[in-house]
Amino acid sequence: MAPGTLYTSELESPNWSAKKFEPVLQKQMQLIGTAIREHLMNIDEQELDSFFVCDIGELKRLVKKWRENLPRIEPFYAVKCNNDRELLRTMAVELGLGFDCASKNEIQNILSLGVNPSRIIYANPCKAIPHIRYAKEKGVDLTTVDNIDELYKMKRLHEDCGLLIRILTDDSTSACPLSVKFGASLDYAKQIVDTCSQLKLNLRGIAFHVGSGCKNFNTIKSAVADCKKMFDYAATKGFELDLLDVGGGFSKVSFQESSKILRDAIETHFPLQTYGHMQIISELGRYLSSSCFTLVTNVIGKRSDHTKERIYLNDGLYGNLNCILYDHQKVEPRILTSRGEFKFFEDYLEQPPLLSNKKYSIWGPTCDGLDCITQKCGLPYEVQTSDWLYFKDIGAYTSAASTSFNGFEATTESIYVDSEDRIYMYK
Repeated sequence: MAPGTLYTSELESPNWSAKKFEPVLQKQMQLIGTAIREHLMNIDEQELDSFFVCDIGELKRLVKKWRENLPRIEPFYAVKCNNDRELLRTMAVELGLGFDCASKNEIQNILSLGVNPSRIIYANPCKAIPHIRYAKEKGVDLTTVDNIDELYKMKRLHEDCGLLIRILTDDSTSACPLSVKFGASLDYAKQIVDTCSQLKLNLRGIAFHVGSGCKNFNTIKSAVADCKKMFDYAATKGFELDLLDVGGGFSKVSFQESSKILRDAIETHFPLQTYGHMQIISELGRYLSSSCFTLVTNVIGKRSDHTKERIYLNDGLYGNLNCILYDHQKVEPRILTSRGEFKFFEDYLEQPPLLSNKKYSIWGPTCDGLDCITQKCGLPYEVQTSDWLYFKDIGAYTSAASTSFNGFEATTESIYVDSEDRIYMYK
């Protein structure tokens, strides 16, 4: 039976009584499952490409949660994390977010959505000259710096631009530390302030970033305290700073803990009574995008080797699962279909029996031996060629860094649902 004809048009209702779920999770399951099944029914059997399902409703809930927990901090989305067009459009048009752009192309992308340049921060401490000129031409008047050479560049090319000094932080426990490349020590940051004064530049504030995928949130406390020291020092040089950028590094899983630490640190060092005029922004990436996306992949082959089997998928480390290599993510393959039977989210309802003692290694489609998704995993059901696997929470630093190595397609189709409005949107 061809893969495109294995599925009925109506998603069977799961046995919700088997386990208690939050209503939101039930809604997500049903909508994402329906979208996947309908897509598989109509998929081109000559292609069988991997695809995403993006839940826009999840994005709306995450923004709402941020604003409830950190009402003083405006979210600016880091475009580099995931530049999916519908995701960006929803952020820009429906949610009114700001944007963290790192290049001319990212600025172009956001401006094309009708975003006012005042809602963009050019958050790259070391910028190419043509990109600075473009930012000035388009009215993007806020950027980060972390060295004196950059000040002379800005003086020459974009003199009136608002500057944020990015200071060094301890990001040693983060999944992707950034301080190895960016950030000024406090002593050097003071020299940057002095040079801003000498050059009569528009110093607006201080920025920091505790690293992508931060695990030690106490570094947020010390970073905010260091920012206050820099605010005080800048005041001695005649600057009245009015902007604090707390960077990113937040995730959905640890948000309750990290948001409380950040909120308390800001209230300690920048109390509302004294700093009510100050704008505070964040550069959110994975917190907003990761859990919005589910990746569905096709099994293109198997190779048996006694007790261990290799499974080959049509997506891998050179495609949308590059996050394993570049972002140090650990992904969990789940069975979508087994011998043509739809198994989506079945493991949420009950623990399925392990019907096989085999251990699988899972590989991407390229000819590179590095293209290994996982060296060893157990799957509850038998998997055949033409079955499908899926990966949850795969929206951060995935499609944005996908390549066409070996001639495989770098662009992946997305299907959109909205679990807040309970609608299956469109492709």
